[in-house]
Amino acid sequence: MNKSKSRTLSTVETSFRIVETIANLDGARVSEIANQLDIPASTVHGHLQTLYELSYLTKIGDEYHIGMQFLNRGGQVRQRREGYQLAKETTNQLAKKTGERVQFVVEEHGRGYYVHTAIGENAVRADARVGKRIYLHDSSAGKAILARLSDAVINDVMDKWGLPEFTESTITERDEFFDEIEKVREQGYAINREESHKGLNAIGAAVETHQQEVLGAFSISGPSNRLDGERMQGEIISRLRGVTNELELKLSYL
Repeated sequence: MNKSKSRTLSTVETSFRIVETIANLDGARVSEIANQLDIPASTVHGHLQTLYELSYLTKIGDEYHIGMQFLNRGGQVRQRREGYQLAKETTNQLAKKTGERVQFVVEEHGRGYYVHTAIGENAVRADARVGKRIYLHDSSAGKAILARLSDAVINDVMDKWGLPEFTESTITERDEFFDEIEKVREQGYAINREESHKGLNAIGAAVETHQQEVLGAFSISGPSNRLDGERMQGEIISRLRGVTNELELKLSYL
């Protein structure tokens, strides 16, 4: 996670606030955006028109929506590193062998992003779309990534994003979270026991390049009654460790 104290441009910030508002509302009109952000409708219209002309927005009637140009740029992100493509193969392999839902998550600016997802034959359907942004503290993949980073970086992440509570099992105290991170470092994998969603467990492990840079982390998730106890401690961890070690070996030859 990189910290920047550079000067920012308010016009650019406004454009992206508008984009995020449209995304959150799943489409919005000028007046709705102006009311939501408390800025003049004329200002909103100018930003919208610019983004529309650049193909980053589309329009249905008088309602603006996120355009395919964002998908185009997102696709470039997934192709940016060769390791991401190798991770796609591993994601599919894990889903097939475990029958569960598998994600490959990377960290940027202290948050996690789903880069690859795959659904096994017994997987629970959930909102695991590619590009989804998540918090790191309540995710097995997120905790696995953070455990490979320094305590100073983890503190920076918590300072910026906090430790919001999503279920009664979410860790929301800093000292307790660092205890959890130490446990992850010792055992080499992270467990999410209904911390992000009630009834859903997950296990995650990070992948490093030969330069000791964290590429990302895999997580395998499933119903808590199925992904727990002996199966999690045996088969699931064994498969996860196997594929992460294999991928790290492949990365060492890149």
